Amino acid sequence: MLEQVRRWFRVGAHRLRRLERRELDAFLRWVEQTGNLLHLSVLVFVPLLIAAVTWLSNATAAVSFLVFPPLASGTYTLFADPEGRYSTPGKFVGGMTVGALCGWLALELAAVAGLNGGATAAGLNGGTISAGGAALGVFFTGVVTWALDLEEPTAFSTALLVLVTGNAQLAYVLGIVVSSSFVAAAFVVWRDRFYEERAQYLYQTTKGDDHVLVPMWDGEHAGTETVARFAAELAGAHEAGKVVLFGVVTEMSGRNGTESADGTAVRGAAEAVDDDSADSDAPAIGVGTRTADGAATDLVGTLESLADDLETAYDVPCEVVVASSDRRSSDLVLQTARRNNCDLIVAPYAEGDRGGLSAFIKGLFESEIDVIAFRSNDGRHRWSRGLVAVRGAGDTARAMVDFALRVTGDRRPTSVCTCIDRESQRRSAESTLAALVDAFSGRFETHVVTASVDHYLSRVALQYDVVFVGSSTDRSAASRFVSPPTFRKLRDLETDVAIVHRGRSR
Repeated sequence: MLEQVRRWFRVGAHRLRRLERRELDAFLRWVEQTGNLLHLSVLVFVPLLIAAVTWLSNATAAVSFLVFPPLASGTYTLFADPEGRYSTPGKFVGGMTVGALCGWLALELAAVAGLNGGATAAGLNGGTISAGGAALGVFFTGVVTWALDLEEPTAFSTALLVLVTGNAQLAYVLGIVVSSSFVAAAFVVWRDRFYEERAQYLYQTTKGDDHVLVPMWDGEHAGTETVARFAAELAGAHEAGKVVLFGVVTEMSGRNGTESADGTAVRGAAEAVDDDSADSDAPAIGVGTRTADGAATDLVGTLESLADDLETAYDVPCEVVVASSDRRSSDLVLQTARRNNCDLIVAPYAEGDRGGLSAFIKGLFESEIDVIAFRSNDGRHRWSRGLVAVRGAGDTARAMVDFALRVTGDRRPTSVCTCIDRESQRRSAESTLAALVDAFSGRFETHVVTASVDHYLSRVALQYDVVFVGSSTDRSAASRFVSPPTFRKLRDLETDVAIVHRGRSR
């Protein structure tokens, strides 16, 4: 009975950890979206900064409470639109300061010219406000901010609020300078150290997809060597990257190898994985160079020769894994990827009977591991011109952009395109592409095209070495029925095609 309770406890704890991982993964995917990240930043940083300025106001008379309304508005503008026209520290501080100075100057000139109409210096506790001073303050502010191209909304606020400061105009202006400078400094740190580096901190592909598994189905899929070279280019972009070449020997006999404690393949040897024990936790069996099985020896020799070539050409570590099985299945590939800590699978593209994906590729796409189904067109070994076709700025789109940057490097700008149905969608599409590429450090060119994606890609494919498209696994069944996935329409493209699937954590 006690043992049963312990078993139930272990199962419950395992399911709880798995649930927590799924929730954390869902939150990370949510916050990866630029709009969500900005909303979250506004909710976190704006209240904190206003609280800090409030503390400063309580600690010193240099900061008046009247600073808060324009300061809160301007701070929201900074964090809600960090790439906007007015979201620069100079315009933020300068606009608020110029507005306060113009209001002060207008108030003094109105008093000298007798335009106050009997109004006295007004404070928060009462008094009349100079209509002439208000008019002159808004006029001066409009002229100066227009000439200097400064932040206008907050400038008008500070210009008018100075009219109710009583005799504390100088303290008000100083408070504007101090508080706005403090907020601007915090904004610069947030933007330069986090927002503009969010691809490094948040986007999972920029931190992962280092260990790449390549199923080497010799003779079954064309261009498997090109697929391996494509994978090596991806892995070589990260210092921790490596490539694992995976081959299968059917009906392997006479296992004379030695047992491996952790199931990790070692160069100069191969790992045999029993298909019958695919779901077990038993250690794998290493099968070193053997003369008893000629097929295994030949396959290991072929893969190791290719591995040596990849290490030399792409400067990336390469391992060889050979499994024993009576079939070549997606389950076996996924099992091997998990045992070798691979977080990306690059597999040769294969079509099914009706022009869709083969059962093997579909099986890979149903896993939690990222997958690229790669179709080689002419066997090239380097890719310098890449085109990424996206529908939005989600995690699949970001993964495709990251993969394109890895493969093409800095050779040429990476092209990112999206297709729209009507011109009224252009501005929104341009903003989406800008938000997508802004998070990455690299050279880009973006295209918004009023055309169907298959028509556009068929027209421009010859200009590029590789085209990245999504797998559409994040779309509903109804959506795929109404509008078939893009890759079904791209079989005739005269360029390499990479179909990207983002895995889902379980």
